[in-house]
Amino acid sequence: MLRSKLMHFDLSVGAYSAFVPDIIQLARKRLSSNVCIAAVHMFVEAWLDSSYQKVINSADIITPDGKPLTWALRLLYGIRQDRVAGSDILPELLRECEKQQLTVFFYGGSQHLLDETSKFLSNQYPALKIAGLYSPPFRELTESENIEIVKKINDVAPNIVIVILGCPKQEKWSAYMKGKIHSVMVAVGGALPIVIGIQKRAPQWMQRSGLEWVHRLSVEPRRLFKRYAVTNTLFVYIIFREYLRRKIFRNRIHYDSM
Repeated sequence: MLRSKLMHFDLSVGAYSAFVPDIIQLARKRLSSNVCIAAVHMFVEAWLDSSYQKVINSADIITPDGKPLTWALRLLYGIRQDRVAGSDILPELLRECEKQQLTVFFYGGSQHLLDETSKFLSNQYPALKIAGLYSPPFRELTESENIEIVKKINDVAPNIVIVILGCPKQEKWSAYMKGKIHSVMVAVGGALPIVIGIQKRAPQWMQRSGLEWVHRLSVEPRRLFKRYAVTNTLFVYIIFREYLRRKIFRNRIHYDSM
């Protein structure tokens, strides 16, 4: 899949319809690989932290989940890119796995979330082969625990591991496990509770207008207020500053050539 730079941040680019087939291709080959579902928060975190930037840019596929990311691509580089949201591609990915008899392992989240996920999958995807669901301790794992988890997952040999640890932990975990777990790891985070119906997704008009974050903030204000207040402001600042820099540079070249 083609990639484009959004300043410091890599993004996979192409038609929305190409993303799930590309993930399935990795899964069928059982390549140890990882997929990031990139939002504005991740873009800003990568701008602030070069080590996290390397984690994101090392992923095999980086989908532009946030609508503002697609706007920024167009504003700065003239690239028209479909939004590829985790809440949209996860159901399609599960459906395709069911159809092609590929196995899926769910790693992360609370036990309650995984129990609800299991019920949802049995109703909506009855033929989907579930290799396992595992809720790890909510703390940093020891090296021996990580080794045990690698063995646990590789022993059941899933084609895909759905990672639900939240940003930025899930991206770091997937990058760390690349080369160890012999599956494609797809870090979906907050998309899973929406897909299985625990959380309600924003209306279509909010999704299209890039305001889905407002809906999420209304659902989880205590957890998300600080993140969005800081992150969204920084994102606008970073992109607008880059836009002005590029515009001034182009004007300078124009005047110098006259």
